[in-house]
Amino acid sequence: MNIEDKIYVAGHRGLVGSAFIRRLTQGGYANIITCTHKELDLTNQQAVNVFFAKEKPDYVFLSAAKVGGIHANNTYPAEFIYQNLMIESNIIHASYLNKVKKLLFLGSSCIYPKMAPQPMKEEYLLTGELEPTNEPYAVAKIAGIKMCGAYNRQYRTNYISVMPTNCYGPGDNYNLENSHVIPALIRKAHEAKQNNEKEMVVWGSGKPMREFLYSDDLADACIYLMENCDADQIGEFLNIGTGKDTTIRELAECVKEAVGFEGKLTFDSSKPDGTPRKLLDVSLLNSLGWQAKTSFKDGLKMAYQAFLQEQI
Repeated sequence: MNIEDKIYVAGHRGLVGSAFIRRLTQGGYANIITCTHKELDLTNQQAVNVFFAKEKPDYVFLSAAKVGGIHANNTYPAEFIYQNLMIESNIIHASYLNKVKKLLFLGSSCIYPKMAPQPMKEEYLLTGELEPTNEPYAVAKIAGIKMCGAYNRQYRTNYISVMPTNCYGPGDNYNLENSHVIPALIRKAHEAKQNNEKEMVVWGSGKPMREFLYSDDLADACIYLMENCDADQIGEFLNIGTGKDTTIRELAECVKEAVGFEGKLTFDSSKPDGTPRKLLDVSLLNSLGWQAKTSFKDGLKMAYQAFLQEQI
């Protein structure tokens, strides 16, 4: 990927897409194409085909997706499978038709079986049952991986699939109805602090373990791969994470500290925990020459500062 190449970032307003824009700009890439949902509905095949035929991007970062936490996945399963299948199918096929040099498809660590051995290696895909609460979303993401692999095999394309761990950072979704755990906890802690509340309720037992990656680190890893690695070096897909995890209880304590909330934490065990543990094996990524740089505490501080800026 060269400085003058035309790069299309799908989903540029999202958590990961906005990190791609920041990192590409910092790297000197100036020929970046973006479109809002109002300008281009990615679930509309004809609209996507017209856009690609007109713009002819050299490289594509496919970060557009319908995403959310346990509550959102449980409540809107049809939307999660339909929208994600349509977005990835339309963009991957349009990339092939318009001779895109290289594409990066962004998946999710929820593709792994619920009870997969830890840490999760790429080879564990489809070796067991998925977590029921987000199965439709996971099936859509698995389809995207398989689609990239099929096009590589049949058409000799160079499409890379990556599976990031849980991401957080600037541009996150803080809606308590459909957000992920870190932005939800940041908002809860901030509001509890503002309202001088004595306690903050956290969903679940606090026992599940999760791995978290700062969004700008994810963007750095993806751009590193686009610049330095081809699909045949990576295989079917590649995990991206830190290789370290923490309990939800420890996470809540860290968020509490970052926000400055001084009340106590209460855990509501009547709420679902989801998968007991999700830690990615990142040995393949590390062997290709990349490691995460942002510490968890530093990342949370920056995420909270970004939240405060976004509330203004």
